[in-house]
Amino acid sequence: MNSREKIYDVIVVGAGHAGIEAALATARMGCKTLMLTLNLDHIGQMSCNPAIGGIGKGHLVKEIDALGGEMGRAIDETGIQFRILNTKKGPAVRASRAQADKALYRQRMKRALENCSNLTLRQGSVERLLVEGEEVNGVETQIGEVFCGRRVILTTGTFLKGLIHVGDKNYSAGRAGDFAAQGLSDSLREFGFKVGRLKTGTCPRLDGHTIDYSKLQVQYGDDPPIPFSFSTEKITQKQIPCYITYTNGRTHEVIRSALHRSPMYSGIIKSRGPRYCPSVEDKVVRFADKDRHQIFLEPEGYDTVEVYPNGLSTSLPLDVQVEMVHAIEGLEQAEIMRPGYAIEYDYFEPTQLYPSLETKLIKGLYHAGQINGTTGYEEAAAQGIIAGINAVLSLRGEEPLVLARDQAYLGVLIDDLVTKGTDGEPYRMFTSRAEYRLLLREDNADLRLTEIGYRIGLATEESFLRTREKKRRVEEVLKALEDGRVGSTEEINQKLQCIGSAPLRSQISLAQLLRRPEISFSHLPSFSRELAEIPSAVGLQSEVEIKYSGYVQRQLEGVERFRKMERVRLPEDMDYSAIKGLSREVREKLMKVRPRSLGQASRIAGVTPVAISLLSVYLKKRRLA
Repeated sequence: MNSREKIYDVIVVGAGHAGIEAALATARMGCKTLMLTLNLDHIGQMSCNPAIGGIGKGHLVKEIDALGGEMGRAIDETGIQFRILNTKKGPAVRASRAQADKALYRQRMKRALENCSNLTLRQGSVERLLVEGEEVNGVETQIGEVFCGRRVILTTGTFLKGLIHVGDKNYSAGRAGDFAAQGLSDSLREFGFKVGRLKTGTCPRLDGHTIDYSKLQVQYGDDPPIPFSFSTEKITQKQIPCYITYTNGRTHEVIRSALHRSPMYSGIIKSRGPRYCPSVEDKVVRFADKDRHQIFLEPEGYDTVEVYPNGLSTSLPLDVQVEMVHAIEGLEQAEIMRPGYAIEYDYFEPTQLYPSLETKLIKGLYHAGQINGTTGYEEAAAQGIIAGINAVLSLRGEEPLVLARDQAYLGVLIDDLVTKGTDGEPYRMFTSRAEYRLLLREDNADLRLTEIGYRIGLATEESFLRTREKKRRVEEVLKALEDGRVGSTEEINQKLQCIGSAPLRSQISLAQLLRRPEISFSHLPSFSRELAEIPSAVGLQSEVEIKYSGYVQRQLEGVERFRKMERVRLPEDMDYSAIKGLSREVREKLMKVRPRSLGQASRIAGVTPVAISLLSVYLKKRRLA
């Protein structure tokens, strides 16, 4: 049977972080899936920093894992340094991050795909979409191979007309060492999609043998390391340190004197890069008052000497990169193994998508990852798993999975993209983007999402039962904390004094004791032996529930107001020109996005509260709400 005769349920184009989660989700949910990628040896490649997680990003990884995705398990097996960030802040903004062995991570992901039932891998460059009527029915490769599919998910990363810049030199590539995809952008443009250009960049890679570590500050990971996946009991592989150094006045002078040779400042690059991950030359210009910038030297794995100098992203000419690196303490003799570079690439405005990530222009076509204007492995993987799930649900004739902003960071991410777009720069997830972030913590991602993942057929029964047991244990512990009493005895007050807590004057509940800022759940077994055997995950969950109950209650009240707005549905074919009082700008924005609810309409940039009131009145008059 040749490719023209074989029909797949789902075709996934691309094998980066979005493509991996999309393909695994569709195959594990029972669909015959084809993954097409330019290079089978580069599946799961970490094109930029060799790490998973971070502020906001770690939350996404936990949610992917809770739904039944792969990223959390993969980093747990291949991570070489794990750290919890923001430990001195509240639980809502604490985040997991781990350095990866870059080669092992890639191999781990390829193995997961190769051993997955219902999934076929093929190498090929997709250059054209095949569409019949208004519905996708396959793809065609550069060499004319045709693959038929009932649903297609595009996860093209930076490969769409990718153009790499190093100084005034540029060349076509999807990333260093890989060809770009030239025809697919034009194919999409022909179907009416609005295309734009974005930029991202990466750091030079250094030879670790040529770094003087004696001058650097060592940074160790957490001991013990805390896993990402709810299914991982503990991290057993060896952990290795990172190192910290700083740019200085001499480094900045090297950069300033060469700005006219930077493609960003000479006008060669016109597209915008990620605001929150600027190049080092951008940092020197934008933060001219800063006399130094931190550089994290991150090893790329156990069996390589390559080191990633996180914070030194650049597209300056190679000779300037060498001089710049040598002007940093500890790197005076460092050799560059691979130069840093910037890359421009095509993306497609995500307001052209439904919240399911299906495109509005072509039925059965889904976009996920950097094609939607996002940046980051975690944001890509998050979109990939949702696009994969919804492609399968569509084939089953079921309603799409659309997570609300109060349910998951996945919901915040996708709602931001389809409602607000990217505003011309790559979108990155932060905890500050979530209005209900106290409800959307890393520690409760399984309680929020695993049942959903199990119900749709992605999360395993084992994970579902584990989550149900955790929920039961938390409820038991909360009751025990409310019922348990601790009295004002000399022994108790002595223990409190050792912790730095005020003595008791009368008997109180264990829950009241835990509400004290200086008391954590780990202190409680010394006051109640029954709590000594409680698993740490259950203890943490219980502590957060007790300490932040007032804040959580206020957020839940806000959620109810939010849900009322979300329940007011807007017809997809609504005639906004018929609503008197709306400005031309508001009408244009509403017609562009076509919001599904009054709540979504209220989040469109430039749609004022007055406009929302006019919409509400209009709906009520016509009995649409």
